[in-house]
Amino acid sequence: MPPNANCGGSPSTEAGAAITAPAAILARALSVGYGRETIVAGLDFALQPGEKLALVGSNGSGKSTLLKTIAGLLRPLSGSLSVLGSAPLSAPARVAYLGQFHPAGMSLPIRAIDIVRMARFARHGLFGRLDEADEKAVLEAIEAMGVSDLADLPLNRLSGGQKQRVFIAQALARKADLLLFDEPASSLDAPSIETYRRLAGEAAAAGAAVVIATHDIDEASACDKTMLLAQRVVAYGPSEEVLTPEYLLSTFGIVGRYQEGRIVAIGREHGCGDEAEPL
Repeated sequence: MPPNANCGGSPSTEAGAAITAPAAILARALSVGYGRETIVAGLDFALQPGEKLALVGSNGSGKSTLLKTIAGLLRPLSGSLSVLGSAPLSAPARVAYLGQFHPAGMSLPIRAIDIVRMARFARHGLFGRLDEADEKAVLEAIEAMGVSDLADLPLNRLSGGQKQRVFIAQALARKADLLLFDEPASSLDAPSIETYRRLAGEAAAAGAAVVIATHDIDEASACDKTMLLAQRVVAYGPSEEVLTPEYLLSTFGIVGRYQEGRIVAIGREHGCGDEAEPL
């Protein structure tokens, strides 16, 4: 049996018990998809403030669909979903979502710094005036992601990796209580990946909940929890219990090789085709 998906639960109501903050995400019997097409059904999970959750699966497994539903871009098909104690999109300033595609920024000659400033609009409205705290958050995020020298350049003149760093800076500049990243390491070089992972970890340490859709098993192993998806929940729970050869085989048709407690190589099981490149 997969690790128990029904974790998290409600705050204690016993006499003298401390009142705790609501779960950052609480899903019960949740089904997600597009229109009438269900992609993943029966999602039961909770993510607490300060925890990191990795969504791992192949393309089409339901990772992006689930992230978009949490972000409020898609309606749940059935079941219940609570985000920061309310319905999705109830508190847009408290949620930062970084999707895989950014079509608006690819053609318009908008500066990189203005892309990052958009993160603060949810607090003031599209025509609201940014204050000193907003500008401080923007500059801190730009500096943290190493794109200060690109700030005044049009986004459409930047490379794919530079654009991705700008959009990660935008997500960080929101100073959100919930960060949703869909394949954030895409197009990044190794130093930028290390920077993004460190900053995501710092956000979680500061109390934000972080959800990362990724193909990277090593990245998932550094998260508190992992959900393996293959248009169903293969397994969900603490990463060290979920990222096993058996569950990876069920998810990808692959198995892992371990060294000093870490997955260091991924390959297809014999009889499942040619050996795959490491993920």
